Amino acid sequence: MAAKIYHNPKCSTSRKTLDLLRDNGLEPEVVQYLKTPPSRAELVQMIADAGIEVRQAVRKREALYAELNLADAGDDELLDAMAEHPILIERPFVVTDKGTRLARPIDAVHEIL
Repeated sequence: MAAKIYHNPKCSTSRKTLDLLRDNGLEPEVVQYLKTPPSRAELVQMIADAGIEVRQAVRKREALYAELNLADAGDDELLDAMAEHPILIERPFVVTDKGTRLARPIDAVHEIL
């Protein structure tokens, strides 16, 4: 089965999710999304495929979230901000042949293995 993880090696949850994939016999394509960010269209697709709201895909604990006054932003503004500043993308997203999940919590990934 093909798998892709939008990964930040500095994030413990992202590292644990990568380990989970490998422990389940997958060697995923690792996309370090801070270096190679998904396009806005790719973000829209991943969020829709994961079955979550746009706001759930935003890292609210990032200082930039407050700096950009995103607390009351609509979906379009949030997507624009994530596309321009990939540090705002919650991590990690995992894509397999069985679907897409945001690994928050990590156990959500089991649904697509």
